[in-house]
Amino acid sequence: MTPEQAAAAGKRAILKLGGAFGHDPRTMRRARQLGLTGWAFYVAGRGGALGDVRADTVAGVLGFIAPEAVHDGWEAARKVAPPLEIAAHNLGECCRWGRENLSTFFGLERVVELAERVVVSAEAAGLPLFAAWRSMPIPDDAPGARAAVLSHLLREHRGAAHLLAVRASNLTPLEAIIAGPEKEAGATAFGWQPPYPAAEPLMRRRAWAEALTDRIAGEAYRVLDPGERQELVELLETASKMLSESSPVPVG
Repeated sequence: MTPEQAAAAGKRAILKLGGAFGHDPRTMRRARQLGLTGWAFYVAGRGGALGDVRADTVAGVLGFIAPEAVHDGWEAARKVAPPLEIAAHNLGECCRWGRENLSTFFGLERVVELAERVVVSAEAAGLPLFAAWRSMPIPDDAPGARAAVLSHLLREHRGAAHLLAVRASNLTPLEAIIAGPEKEAGATAFGWQPPYPAAEPLMRRRAWAEALTDRIAGEAYRVLDPGERQELVELLETASKMLSESSPVPVG
């Protein structure tokens, strides 16, 4: 399996495992305990790894969320707590979710070993949010917690690579969403307001952007040999299926 193939084959499981903790009811309860709406916690919980920066900076890094929606969530969160503190709470919830949901996975230690090599070796140039998250101290060293954090980092790595690929494909983030599988529903979910562009003229560039994403994200997998890449992808997919069987989690 080539690095590019590993990035493509692992996409679905990485998106699911890396984002599952954010959908967990206990994570939403933690947001309420902090005095935040779920949206404010999501925006500051992700963008807060950058520190107390301006809302426009966060919007530029998150990319696929409408700037007005980012601004609303970011400013609401900053009134409650420093963004870096909110990001630390978000990371704590990621660890908690990993302990509760991944600790019994048979391939846990191997997933941690392989994924950590990918994350540590990944080139962070041009991927500021991934770089910020990778530098965050992990508050829990339990294997399940580490596996969840590494999945989150792989997800942020691919997300940042996708944003680069979309812009290199001469697409705006909104155009990429409209030409993607979620189309207008996805645009609405991320705060974009109509009128929306027509999807059909954008489809070819969107497909090219997806292939370029695999190429950029795949560079990190060069640290593994072909057999290890195949093993990591299969373990991630198995863990994702185990999660679906125990309690389905929406991918987002």
